[in-house]
Amino acid sequence: MRQHDFTTGPIGKQLLVFSLPILLTNLLQVSYQFIDSLWVGNLLGADALGAVALSSTVIFTVLSFIIGVNHATLTILSQLKGKDDEQRLRMFVNAFVVILGGLSLLLGMVGFVFAKNILLFLGTPDAMLEQAASYLRINFLGILFLFGYNFIGTVFRALGNSKTPLRFVMMAVILNTILDPLFIYVFQWGIEGAALATIIAQGSAFSYGLFISISRKMIPFSRPALPEKEEALLILRQGIPAGLQMTVISAGMAAIMSVVTRFGGDVVAGFGVAQRLDSIIMLPAHALGTAVNSMAGQNIAVNKWDRVRKITIYATFLNLGAMLVAALLIFIFARWGIRMFIQDAGAVAFGTEYVKIVAFFYPFLGFNFVWNGVVRASGAMFQVLVLNIISFWLLRYPLTFLFAQFFAEKGIGYGIGTSFVISSMLAFGYYKYGKWRERELFKTKT
Repeated sequence: MRQHDFTTGPIGKQLLVFSLPILLTNLLQVSYQFIDSLWVGNLLGADALGAVALSSTVIFTVLSFIIGVNHATLTILSQLKGKDDEQRLRMFVNAFVVILGGLSLLLGMVGFVFAKNILLFLGTPDAMLEQAASYLRINFLGILFLFGYNFIGTVFRALGNSKTPLRFVMMAVILNTILDPLFIYVFQWGIEGAALATIIAQGSAFSYGLFISISRKMIPFSRPALPEKEEALLILRQGIPAGLQMTVISAGMAAIMSVVTRFGGDVVAGFGVAQRLDSIIMLPAHALGTAVNSMAGQNIAVNKWDRVRKITIYATFLNLGAMLVAALLIFIFARWGIRMFIQDAGAVAFGTEYVKIVAFFYPFLGFNFVWNGVVRASGAMFQVLVLNIISFWLLRYPLTFLFAQFFAEKGIGYGIGTSFVISSMLAFGYYKYGKWRERELFKTKT
């Protein structure tokens, strides 16, 4: 499949065609967790479902760091693609393989050994501890596959190909859907069967992605070798703040939960379901953020700043349209959406009210993804990290806490929505007036 050069051609069409497969890929990844929960909950019961949920919290934290590091992958490789520098592209792909491969193996070993300790630290109930530990250990054994297929997908997107990653993520979801009931119910392997189904599905997707990448020469892989010092330092300078961006977001959400829990079980349950809907509603913004990172990165590399500006404008208006439609739909169908997951009257009432309050604030959060995505494409990872810290720790958490003091549980939605507006203003301010355009990832060779 042909890779795409975004430094020429119609921007609007390219953005739409490139971002749609990313949107579908993200939707499949969200459905992956839903399918796991569906089979485990129905076949193994509440304790097993709770064990998976607790383990998934740990896995999500690791995955958040992976997604963050992949932002660095996307930025570096998309700029090299824009420069049409095949030699350095091959060298940096090798460097990422070695560094991320080593990191995944280290995380896998540490996670496997300390799985039970991590769960105890999280306060896992005794009834769920052993099942959660088994599930988590098996997932840590397969973490290389999780790293692997996410990395390959990111490399494809950096090269302008968003369709191929959709194929192997779809393969993982289909396999997991088939293997879950087979291992849990037919083979009677319990929660260990669910974990095995997950890593087999991810391993198959990784193997398939690796096979087509090498056999069709779609990604310039080479025999792994220790990277040069310059390459390793650039990856670490980009990768560490990029990884921390997602960690800050995860920690910020945990802090907000500390406000939510003050209002009792109904509010906690309703908020939890509302967050599931949030993850679906925000998929278009996530997709656009990834798309502009790659497209802007290619153009920044060759100093086509007018195209970078036009990419930003197209993405901003596309985000506005998509998120307004999503907001209108979620406002109309809020109660029905909440009742898909929970039936308790108090939880449904709060979840519905919360979703309706924040619905029309979603476009502002989407603007953050677009403008930060363009800034990130220049390599300004530390600056985006600072913006995320401000967004969560100086705005979202304090405003949620403050509004909850005055408006009780309704204040949660008011505080979060207000933070979306202010953080988008800060993101635009840095996009417009910041010095990110002066960054140069690669020294020009003389």
